[in-house]
Amino acid sequence: MRGLSIGIVGCGTAGPAAALLLASGGHEVTLFERVPLPGPVGAGIVLQPSGLAVMARLGLASHVLDAGARLVGLSCNTSLGLSLMKLRYARLAPDLFGLGLHRGVLFQSLYGALEGSGVALALGRSAFRLEASGDRHAIRFEDGGRSDHFDLVVVADGARSQLRDATFPHANVRTYRWGCLWFVAPVEGPVPNELVQVVRGTHEMIGLLPTGHGPEASLGPMLSLFYSVEASAVDELRSTSLEAWRALVRRRIPRATRVVDQITSWEQLLFARYHDVVMPTWHDRGVVVIGDAAHATSPQLGQGCNLALVDAAALADAIASSDALPTALASYERARRPSLGFYQRATRWLTPLFQSGEPGYGLLRDLTFPILSRAPYFERRMLESMAGASTGLF
Repeated sequence: MRGLSIGIVGCGTAGPAAALLLASGGHEVTLFERVPLPGPVGAGIVLQPSGLAVMARLGLASHVLDAGARLVGLSCNTSLGLSLMKLRYARLAPDLFGLGLHRGVLFQSLYGALEGSGVALALGRSAFRLEASGDRHAIRFEDGGRSDHFDLVVVADGARSQLRDATFPHANVRTYRWGCLWFVAPVEGPVPNELVQVVRGTHEMIGLLPTGHGPEASLGPMLSLFYSVEASAVDELRSTSLEAWRALVRRRIPRATRVVDQITSWEQLLFARYHDVVMPTWHDRGVVVIGDAAHATSPQLGQGCNLALVDAAALADAIASSDALPTALASYERARRPSLGFYQRATRWLTPLFQSGEPGYGLLRDLTFPILSRAPYFERRMLESMAGASTGLF
């Protein structure tokens, strides 16, 4: 199916990836973004093999590979030194790896590719509802303006999407009690080749992620530091001694010292909140929701941007292989439900074991994870989940 007029709302990850793939498939695509001058922001993320495959399909793999830091895997220990997990991509396939990356680099890659792609870009347009005319929809903006009617509207404007809430009132959006403080810093010398996490019970989790060169290559290699904290306790934490907190992080992860030494005020640590989005269906009469707008989770499995990229590729494939839009959207949903359903359920199950403040969950984790992560069957399931390739526990 070719020649659709498509409006895409949101220029994060899913939106521009879908715009590029759909435009290359012969469709007329307009991408709307509420920010007048979008730019590279955010902290470190992990591009998993699943996300890297989509970037390669877009012809953008070389940019992220040059800027990112190759990861051999993930290590998670307790504060007492007990190894909970030591996962290595090579145990799944010899040439497999993850990529620590600044979110801004991913944005630069996708946004830069829009130029010359045939995608029309409309910035500073904040969408809040749709107006239907049969199965076609126009987008209403907060400034009172309205777009033309599109054959398909793709909602990809994130977990807090107003457009999704107005169009799909049965979407269930829940805000997690927990989030994290994060900080990104350039460092000199060698950096780890893995994501490092240290936990103490379920109330303390610290992560250190190699993040590559960042949006400004001149800054050199960067590390991202994450510190788990309950949202209601952020202000209280910021009223305590910064030096005491820095000393704690140094004890937990000595390799984080070079990052911590650059934090001189609490204001440098930004707080990120997590959302959980569940939708009974992701499409209806010429409208489809993708990315975090459709299925945001906590970042416990590190899959957000990867799921968004695969969403974009799956949507383009479903439209290319169908002769009617309703068939294509139903096909897209069937294709994505198993994987997305697994990652949503797994994240909801795992998050309380790491961020809940419940000591019983922490004890359960510390007793079971060292055994499960070393059992070949469960180790493989964990590796498949980490790589973005899983559709279920079995």
